[in-house]
Amino acid sequence: MIGRLNHVAIAVPDLEAAAAQYRDMLGANVGAPQEEPDHGVTVVFIELPNTKIELLYPLGEDSPINGFLEKNPSGGIHHVCYEVDDIHAASKQLIEKGARVLGGGAPKIGAHGKPVLFLHPKDFNGTLIELEQV
Repeated sequence: MIGRLNHVAIAVPDLEAAAAQYRDMLGANVGAPQEEPDHGVTVVFIELPNTKIELLYPLGEDSPINGFLEKNPSGGIHHVCYEVDDIHAASKQLIEKGARVLGGGAPKIGAHGKPVLFLHPKDFNGTLIELEQV
C-alpha cells in the first residue's frame, strides 16, 4: 500500500531560525513559508535529493502543533509521510483492518495540494503517520 517516503515533519519553536539552520549550516534548499489554515500550521519544506523535511510551526492558538511544542519545547519529529496511489482505497483498507484514521477518514488537502490522511499514533508504534496521494 505505501510507497516512497514523502517527508519527515519536524515541529519547531522558531520557524525562521530552523529554516536558517538548514539553509546556512547544512546548505539545504529551503522553500518559502506557506500557511496552511486548514491544518493550523505554517510549513517550510527542505528539498533533499531523495525526500523532503517539513518544518512545522503553529498557526493560531488552536494549532495541533501547540500541544506538541508544550510537551517538546525544543521541537522534534512530529510525523512521517508516505505516498499512496489511492487515498480513498487506503483509508477504507486501513479502517477495515482496525486502524484509526483521524478526522473521520475523510481526506483533506495537504501542503502539496494533494489529499492527505493521518493515522493515529497509538496504532503505529507511537508514530503519527500521514498518507499523501501521489
